[in-house]
Parts: sequence; C-alpha cells; structure tokens
Amino acid sequence: MKLISSVSPHIYNKNSTQRIMLDVVLALVPAAIASVIIFGFRALLVIGVCVAVCVLSEWLFEKACKKENTISDLSAVVTGMLLAFNLPVSIPLWQAAFGSIVAIVVVKQLFGGIGQNFANPAITARIIMMTAFSGTMTTWTFPDAVSSATPLSLISKGETSALPSYFNMFLGWRGGCLGETCVLALLIGGAYLLIRRVISWHTPAAFIGTVAIMSLICGKDVLYQLMGGGLIIGAFFMATDYSSTPPTKLGKIIFGIGCGLITVLIRFWGNFPEGVSFSILLMNILTPYISKLTRHKPLTGGAGK
Repeated sequence: MKLISSVSPHIYNKNSTQRIMLDVVLALVPAAIASVIIFGFRALLVIGVCVAVCVLSEWLFEKACKKENTISDLSAVVTGMLLAFNLPVSIPLWQAAFGSIVAIVVVKQLFGGIGQNFANPAITARIIMMTAFSGTMTTWTFPDAVSSATPLSLISKGETSALPSYFNMFLGWRGGCLGETCVLALLIGGAYLLIRRVISWHTPAAFIGTVAIMSLICGKDVLYQLMGGGLIIGAFFMATDYSSTPPTKLGKIIFGIGCGLITVLIRFWGNFPEGVSFSILLMNILTPYISKLTRHKPLTGGAGK
C-alpha cells in the first residue's frame, strides 16, 4: 500500500470569498428594501454613500500601498452595507463617509486586510462614530419623519405606554437604525445564510437565547428585548464574522453567550439602552483566547504526557 502525503489544505471547497460575500449581500437585500419602505429614499442614499466610500477607500489604500486589489471580493461592499444599517437615516452623509473610511482603512486594511482584522469593521466604526458624533448618532427618526426615541430608550426611561406594538416591532415600523428595525427582513436574510451554510446556527442561537433567558430572569419583556435594538442583525450578520470570531462550534457558542451577557448587562444596568455593538467588539477582543481554549487537539496531542 502506497501512502501519499501532501501539503494542506486537503479538502477542496468551491466557495470563494467573493461567493460568500455575495451571499451576505443577497441576505442583506431584504433589510435594505425594508429600510427604504420604512424610512424613505434617503435610506438608499446613506447605504449608497457607505458602500461607495468603503469600496473607494479599499481601492485607494491598496493602490497607495502597492498591494493586490481586493475590491472584487465584495467584502468592502458588505462592510459598507452593515455600517449603513447601523446608522440613523438622518445621519449627515459626510459622517457616514467618515465612518466608512474608518471601517476600511483603520480597522481592516491597517491590520492586513480581509481575514486579519481583529474586530468587525462596521461595528468598530459605529462605536467610534457614537463617540465622535453622539448627537447625530442618537437622533432617531420615526417612519413618519418625526424624531422619536427607540423602543429600548423608551423602556429605559419607563415610558412603556409609548412603545409600538409587537406587530409593528416585527415589521420595523418604529424608530431605530436603518437595518435593525424590520425583524422579518433580517430573519429572512439570516435564514438564507443558514440554508447556504455561510454561517452556522451556534452563535446566533447562543446570542439570542442568552438575551431571551436573561430577560426572562430579570423580569423584562422578552419580545421587546429580542426585537428591539440591533440584536437580530448583530447575531446573524456581525457576530458571525469569520475573521473576528472563533472557528470552532464550542467557541461560537461561548462567543454568543458572552455577547448575550454583555448586551444584557449594558441594557439593564449600563448608561446606554443598547449594548449589542459593544458586546460584539468586546468579545472580538477575547476571540483569540476562546479559540485557543476550544481548538481541536491533534490525535496524538498530549498522549502519554
């Protein structure tokens, strides 16, 4: 019997980065359509600016550094869409452009490009924008163009009588960021990613399940906590980022549970009514340790020691 050995990888997969990112873009389309229906055509303008600036920033940076051009892999498009979905529709366009540059140049390219960034670019850019532009980043527009607080803000203030119905929450007819309001559209996109096996169920289920269980234990309205804020978009689209989250199944579950616990801590006892972005960023920082803790050991590893 002849044993043939070769350098890894040994498993061939036809999925390329471009194919995976295209699937993510397609999964985000329902939420994009919903944002235009709910908030008007300015939502499409914000999305367009973020995507265009992200792609242009990546092209210019790689051109200046004499690096191989990677805009065709569509990862910059995904970052632009996710960043736009985390912004209010009334955001000044120059601030949206600033956030896009931060996401691509500072968070992604300066760390080596796709696959080497330690944190989700869109999430990190949003947090930086919340610090730099706190006024415009927390000005929410209700679908009828009237400024309004988000459901989680109303809950934190005790103004529960002003909360929208569960049905309106599910369809997105409420104040909030562009891509976080329509739960139906996000679930359609999340289901598409699961069916296409672009993501696994472990992190979304652990993240959403932890928030649900902790909300129940703490006596909070579970449905408002699940449908309010950025939990659904965060769980399916940002806590599942390949490069900044653990690769193992157990690691993904631990990551999701950690995101859920931090989200609840911030929502219930912190100074912010929402905590999804902060929770994902903090867990991104812990990803190397989770990966090391849960990595698979070789068959001969540790034997006889």
